[in-house]
Amino acid sequence: MVLYNMIYFDKVSKIYNSGKSIALEDVSFEIAPKEFVSIVGHSGAGKTTLLKMLIAEDQPSHGQVFYESLDIHRIPRSRLPHFRRKIGTVFQDFKLLPHKTAYENIAFAMEANGRHDSEIEENVPQALELVDLEDKAWNFPHELSGGEKQRVAIARAIVNQPDIIIADEPTGNLDPIATYEVVQILRKINDLGTTVIMTTHNKGVIDELGRRVITMDEGRIVRDDAEGRYVL
Repeated sequence: MVLYNMIYFDKVSKIYNSGKSIALEDVSFEIAPKEFVSIVGHSGAGKTTLLKMLIAEDQPSHGQVFYESLDIHRIPRSRLPHFRRKIGTVFQDFKLLPHKTAYENIAFAMEANGRHDSEIEENVPQALELVDLEDKAWNFPHELSGGEKQRVAIARAIVNQPDIIIADEPTGNLDPIATYEVVQILRKINDLGTTVIMTTHNKGVIDELGRRVITMDEGRIVRDDAEGRYVL
């Protein structure tokens, strides 16, 4: 199974405080290349812990997490930055650099990956175009709306052409119109071939997408629905 899926969680558990707190319990699922998967559940259900496992920010107490045939948690520390380049991340609170423009925030992600100036000059405008923000390239974050900030964050996440986008509650701070725009951009990125994994509390977002939904409760997967139904 590992060889045929991009991501595979094999009986993963995460236990804190000497067994007093269970964040994940016997979690198993797989995600195929180019899927769009939403992970839902109440606060404390285990969604964020699951994402941390995927980017090797946390270690399982039991079980394994694979990227293709690679056991993520056996990657040497020196190789983790190379692995993480395969994954772009989008956060609820944007995490933009306040003293850099939209263009510079996106370019910075490429500079950190050692990309050449010629690549930056070509790819940053393309990323801005994808999120429909060409006219905001030289605006600073304080000059942008919440939705525009999140679209810059998405452009920053995709500019290095990762295999996977992880979006952790990307619409949590947005109004309904901005939420719709962000969801459509994530859908477009997925349609272009990038795997998207999103956590959300928003049932409206799930209904709009109509894509696979994994529902978590108290650290366990309680539902895995290919039809995109959100039932709690």
